[in-house]
Amino acid sequence: MAIQHKETIPDNIEVRGARVNNLKNVNVDIPLNAFVAITGRSGSGKSSLAMGVLYAEGTRRYLNALSTYTRRRISQVGAANVESVQYLPSALALRQRPQVPGVRSTVGTMSESLNVLRLMFSRLGSTVCPNGHRVPPTIEVAENDGWIVCPTCGVRYRGRGAEDFAFNAGGACPTCGGVGEVRQIAADRLIGDENLTIREGAVASWHLAGRNFMPLVAEAVGIPIDVPYKDLPDEAKDLVLHGKKQPYAINIPSSKGKIFHMDNAMYENAFNAVEDSMANTTNERAIERLNKFYVFDTCPTCHGSRFDPALLDQLVVGHNIAEITKMDLDQLMKFADTIVPWLPKRVQHLGTDLVKEFKDSLTPLTDLGLNYLTLDRAGNTLSTGELQRIQLGRTLRSETTGVLYVLDEPSVGLHPANVTGLIKVFHQLVEQGNSLVVVDHDVSIIAAADYVIEIGPGAGKQGGQVVNHGTVATIRKHESSLIAPFLNGTAPIRERPQLTDKQLFAKGKLSIEVTNRFNISDVKAQFPKNRLSVVTGMSGAGKTTLVLDSLIPGILADVKHQPLPKQVKQLDRAKIHNVVMVDSVPVGKNVRSTVATYTSVLDTVRNLFANTKEAQEKGWTASHFSYNLNDGACPLCHGTGTISMDVQYLPDVEEICPQCHGQRYNQETLSVKWHDLSIADILALSVDDARNLFVDVPSVANTLSALHDMGLGYLELGESTPTLSGGEAQRLKLVSRMGRRQTGTLFVFDEPSVGLHPLDIQQLLRVFDQLINEGATVIVIEHDLDVMANADYIVDMGPEGGTKGGQLVAAGTPTEVAQTKASVTGQYLKEKLAGGPVTA
Repeated sequence: MAIQHKETIPDNIEVRGARVNNLKNVNVDIPLNAFVAITGRSGSGKSSLAMGVLYAEGTRRYLNALSTYTRRRISQVGAANVESVQYLPSALALRQRPQVPGVRSTVGTMSESLNVLRLMFSRLGSTVCPNGHRVPPTIEVAENDGWIVCPTCGVRYRGRGAEDFAFNAGGACPTCGGVGEVRQIAADRLIGDENLTIREGAVASWHLAGRNFMPLVAEAVGIPIDVPYKDLPDEAKDLVLHGKKQPYAINIPSSKGKIFHMDNAMYENAFNAVEDSMANTTNERAIERLNKFYVFDTCPTCHGSRFDPALLDQLVVGHNIAEITKMDLDQLMKFADTIVPWLPKRVQHLGTDLVKEFKDSLTPLTDLGLNYLTLDRAGNTLSTGELQRIQLGRTLRSETTGVLYVLDEPSVGLHPANVTGLIKVFHQLVEQGNSLVVVDHDVSIIAAADYVIEIGPGAGKQGGQVVNHGTVATIRKHESSLIAPFLNGTAPIRERPQLTDKQLFAKGKLSIEVTNRFNISDVKAQFPKNRLSVVTGMSGAGKTTLVLDSLIPGILADVKHQPLPKQVKQLDRAKIHNVVMVDSVPVGKNVRSTVATYTSVLDTVRNLFANTKEAQEKGWTASHFSYNLNDGACPLCHGTGTISMDVQYLPDVEEICPQCHGQRYNQETLSVKWHDLSIADILALSVDDARNLFVDVPSVANTLSALHDMGLGYLELGESTPTLSGGEAQRLKLVSRMGRRQTGTLFVFDEPSVGLHPLDIQQLLRVFDQLINEGATVIVIEHDLDVMANADYIVDMGPEGGTKGGQLVAAGTPTEVAQTKASVTGQYLKEKLAGGPVTA
């Protein structure tokens, strides 16, 4: 038998001629069986190389090996724009933005730990016979779900199977259907403003589509519609809320004085209007609007556990399945150790196997710093970082070999203390015989890599090249490297002036006291007005509860003179009257949303083209220069610039439209020029290139300057907004806010460092300063040490997450928090402020 010599085994993935997005014919060798970090400025082309080339090609080639029958049922990606990729393993990826789980997903279902727990209950559980006698676990049931004979009364009954404990199937609570919540219309939300009359629009639910005539029907019912709602007699209010659904004859006057008669105008009371609307729509936006009329309460039958209460008489070590799913992972690991000793000896061998499998499903999650989570935690309440780590935990458990893992920003949402555990996991993956490519900006992750590839030198058209590559030691020595100063500790740490104690609160302060909300029992926090505050702490420490669930709703309620959220005991909003929440959710929902459309630049540009001599001779208006309308759009791609070809048994092939060549418009529209450029030529310009062109058009010039000031000058005007990174999306959302007085406005940023290189974070800090100079107060929920080091004030929640969090551990300037021994954040911040090389 021939033996392959070691020297013939490839050491690298060889990428040649990569041209995905802005990559400029990139040739690069990527070490196999190693931890490789890809870094570079936001928009430089890192994800294009990692996800667009390596993952896309690795997945496509693996799927091509499957049968056509199987491939038809798997979501596939097309071939990457690359000349060749050699020695590429099958690839798995963890994306920067995992899909948000549905309402039926929990940590237990996503990690698959609940599957093992259900099996344990069906095979190892102590049941109760129909006559109420407690029956211990038996080997007959343990080895095969089936019939049980009660040793006390002799009655024979059927044991429950694993499927009976599934809240997404037979084990669902009969009241809530296994979602743990019930939805009820809140009567106080049906009336918008009781000072208005019904004719003036007092009934909020009659503003829903198709119900603008309902006040006239109410008048036919006999309800006074020109009296303020608050002054109506009780019987009239009862008719508004609960009146019988029946037809009435009404006359509807038009704005031009005509009268339209309806013989059978159906009266819908305020409750019916919402219920009928909800029953007749599947549109997500419509449902979101309707949900404002509802309150979501814990299910009164299952108390949020999702399980049918009938299942709760079956116990393992004295606990039912609902009680166990409420334990955090640390408690679960300890509980698992008590199961086998509790079992009868004949059942212990099977119990040992099941307990091992259960603990194996939990261990990767605890290693990744998720020990504060509970199995019943709803998946849609998890942060992006938590979702990524659960995916990574499942991957670790599979113990694969020979796979290429491609991770896009795995440090998102991670406290510095958790990054240490993440790096440990990366090395475990490589030790198992896999290759790992990580796109990230966290300097400690880059410092821990075996090999670093730096893409740049800039972003957009100025990026797309491999500027440096090699070991961390090699990168540290490169004078051209943008990341080297941060690895070496020579980059400036603090970009903003340090305020004195007297200056810190000179403009006033917001204060809040929160009691009994999730893991917060009693926390008093304050934030200096017209300053930059950072709220930090480990995942699950209470940051979101304090700021997003309490402070923001509290301010908004107080401004409207409404009751504060029940957990807010005290609030002083310091004359803040407006709150702007800036998150990293993608901007726009489809390819038709571009930088130019989102910022309204295209509206002005279309008017400029409509005012040209040529357009006026043709009788064209601004609408003719919209790629969303038939007049201007390319007839083949209908204004998207691409066409999708359905190839049977293969993934749809996305190609640049052969008729408009990606320009979106028809040829007739493109023939009209402004400053010798077609409208498609203008959309192909970068923000920075367009600034010179529109210097005499103030509305456009001001917007482009704002984009430039936020470090987005490299974006093309026609660039699709859903493809932007989280950090880019956040800054784009701020464009309309810049350049105006912001006194009385609070800006809240949730993880603004997502996708940002340390140099881009310096740009972000300048954006914060611009807002503060305009009078705004800025609060940032963040884990990034560069942002923390530049804060005016820090609120550190913790000390850990879940039941071990919910306390205010430290508050003060970065220096004060760094000197607080009880603060885990402070320990890392102290190292940061001290400077010096970053080590793994």
